[in-house]
Amino acid sequence: MKIHLPAHVLAAEPNAPTAARPDPRGSDRSPSGAAALPPALEAEGLRFDGLHCYVAGEGPPLVLVHSVNAAASAAEVRPLFERLRAKRTVFALDLPGFGLSDRSDRNYTPRLMTDALHALAQQVRQRCGAEPIDALAVSLGCEFLARAAAEQPATWGRLALVSPTGLAGLTPRRGPPSSTRGMPWLHAALSARPWAEALYRGLTKPSVIRYFLKRTWGGPNIDEALWAYDVLTARQPGAHFAPLHFLSGGLFSQDIHAVYDTLTQPVWMSHGVHGDFVDYRGKSLLHDRGNWTRTTFQTGALPYFELPSEFQREFEAFLDDDVPARLQ
Repeated sequence: MKIHLPAHVLAAEPNAPTAARPDPRGSDRSPSGAAALPPALEAEGLRFDGLHCYVAGEGPPLVLVHSVNAAASAAEVRPLFERLRAKRTVFALDLPGFGLSDRSDRNYTPRLMTDALHALAQQVRQRCGAEPIDALAVSLGCEFLARAAAEQPATWGRLALVSPTGLAGLTPRRGPPSSTRGMPWLHAALSARPWAEALYRGLTKPSVIRYFLKRTWGGPNIDEALWAYDVLTARQPGAHFAPLHFLSGGLFSQDIHAVYDTLTQPVWMSHGVHGDFVDYRGKSLLHDRGNWTRTTFQTGALPYFELPSEFQREFEAFLDDDVPARLQ
C-alpha cells in the first residue's frame, strides 16, 4: 500500500531528500539527514517563549493539547483541529520538546509542560479576550491541562480529557504537591552517551512507530498520515531529549489524583475499549463532586480519529451545555 503525506506537508519541503520522508513500505532504514520539519497542520503558526502553536478559525477559544510519546506532536489532534475551526478559534500547541517547539536538552517535567499552557493561555487571552478557555487534552497531556486548570481556575473553562493518564489500576496518586514518578537513575542510564540517540532511533523506526500506533488503536487500521508525520518528527535534531524523560517516568505526576480532585470546571472524560489504554479503574478513587461526566467509545485511545462525527457531536454537546462554568 502506498502511503501519502498530507499535501501541505509535501509542499512545505518540495526538495527534501528522499531519506527524510517515510518509506511507504515501513522500512527501518535510517535517514542520511533530516529535513526541516514541515508544519503538521494547515494554519497560522504562533511562536512565543520557545513554543509553537497552530491557530485557525474564529469564535470562542479552544485549546488542544496532544499526548506525550516518542514521536508526539500537534499532528495527534488534526481531526479535531480541522473540524472545530469552523466554530472556534482553535489553538493546537506543540508541547516543549515536540513538534516545532524548542527541543533543547533540559529537564522535561510536568512543571515545564504546565507553564507552557499558562504561557499559551496568555496568548489566547490577548487574541480572544478574558473569557474562560475551553480545552481538550489527550493522554498524558490531560495531566498538564488539569494542573494548569487547578492552578488558574478562572482562566480555564470546560475541560475534555481523552484517555487521561493517572487512572490505571487502583494505586492512589496523592503524593506531595508537584511530585513525579520519575526515576533519575533510569534517566541517567537512558540518556548516557553514546547509546541515548541509538536507543531513541530504535524506538522510532517506522515499523516500531506503526507497532505502537496499532496498540493505541487496538488494531491495524491506524491513521496513515499520523504515522507518516510521526516518522518525520522523530528524525529531528534533539527529538530524543523529552521522550527519555517520559520513558523514565519524569513527566508523570505522583499527585495527579489530588490535582484531578481540585478541578472545579465541568470535566468530560472519554476513552475507548480497544488497545492498550482501557484501564480507568482509578477514576473510582477520585472524589465525586458532580462535575465529571464520562463517555466510552467503541474505539481505541483516540476516538476522534475513528468516530469523528460521533465524537464531535458528544464534545460539542459538552461545550454547549448550559451548566455553570465551574463549581461554586
